[in-house]
Amino acid sequence: MTDSEPSSSIDSKLPWPQLFLLALQHVLVMAAAPITSVFLVAKALDLSAELTVNLISATFLLCGLGSILQSLGTAKLGAKLPFVMVPGGAPVVMFLGIAQARDLQTACGAVILTSLFYFLVLPIYARLLRFFPKIVIGTLLLLVSINLLKVYGGIIVGKPGSADFASPSHISLALATIGFTLLFARLFRGMLGQLAVLLGLVAGTLLAVALGQADFSAVAQGPLLSLPTLLPFGPPTFDLAATVPLLVFSVISMVEATGQTMAVAEMVGSKDNARTLVPRTIRGDAIMSLAGGFFGTSMIITSGENIGLVRATQVRSRFVTAAAGLMLSIVALIAPLGRLANAIPAPVVSATAIIIFAIIGTIGIDMLRRVDLHQRGNMYVLAGALTMGLLPILVPDFYSQFPQGLQPILGNGLAMGAITAVVLNILFNAGQFQAAAPTQE
Repeated sequence: MTDSEPSSSIDSKLPWPQLFLLALQHVLVMAAAPITSVFLVAKALDLSAELTVNLISATFLLCGLGSILQSLGTAKLGAKLPFVMVPGGAPVVMFLGIAQARDLQTACGAVILTSLFYFLVLPIYARLLRFFPKIVIGTLLLLVSINLLKVYGGIIVGKPGSADFASPSHISLALATIGFTLLFARLFRGMLGQLAVLLGLVAGTLLAVALGQADFSAVAQGPLLSLPTLLPFGPPTFDLAATVPLLVFSVISMVEATGQTMAVAEMVGSKDNARTLVPRTIRGDAIMSLAGGFFGTSMIITSGENIGLVRATQVRSRFVTAAAGLMLSIVALIAPLGRLANAIPAPVVSATAIIIFAIIGTIGIDMLRRVDLHQRGNMYVLAGALTMGLLPILVPDFYSQFPQGLQPILGNGLAMGAITAVVLNILFNAGQFQAAAPTQE
């Protein structure tokens, strides 16, 4: 097998040892997202330790069940693609904002209303998929990569003004983890080459232990089982005005899901077109987010991490991510496993994520290189979309003096870049649209 050849088809059922290791790699790469999302809310709202553990359990369980749903699919739910689901970063912040401004019951009600809004808007959105050709999706993936590189780079350096801000030891640990991953990718082939990301994470963790930057003493402390609780904050409160930020995000999330679905579908050679796949992905996001509202979590959506991991490993089997979903569900119920994942140092996890998100950028570049950028219209579509998308990412306060109601869109580089790309593509390439789905170009 060469580096350019995928090692499996989308429906391949791999040997159990290989399936286990590849699934474990997905779990470890994305495990930080459920934990950090819960801790962000728990610390900001001063939730009890018992409630925090309960929310971590619920989040892992929903991510696991959602990953199984998206990977295996049923009826019109789930894309039947190698997807892993996580709490979205932006909706977690919005969930927290609603909880702080109102209360947690209202925040959960907002998640439920937004999930139902997905189903209401989806038939209209599905008709617009032809406005998302490769130049739009490629630009979106590039912006996703840059935005998440900045987010996880910020986690590595820490909060400005804190005692360990830009700590050389943290940065060195992160760079070493990246170096390990690249070294393993260069030296190994076959199964070990596919596990380069996992091996890099393990090597970075072992280095952290050797340097005294990792503490696993808490893993054995606390209860053995952790069962999520339905309505942990009490009955939800429905406030449409408080829900508006999440409603706006839901449209942005649909655009992100479109890019992720089309990118994965192309990588794995799916024969289904976008108008079939994208609605199934979005319905899966909606149903898991709806469940999240009843279990006290923010929205649960498809993850960008697995796109880079599928490309890095060249393993296209959706049964790998389904197995990862099963593992996440088990982690949700066995508390020490969740504590073990939480004990991996943040610089190690963040450095691993950076590699994965950079690979997402290369996928976007690969799409864009198949667009004729010598054509004047395409050149300006890309230039305009990158301009409007990168400004909020690179200069976070760029629109800070604009009306607060516009901030969810203006301050979101992915939203601005996607909207600009779609509008400019219509203006410059109006004559090129066909009823066929974008993936059939």
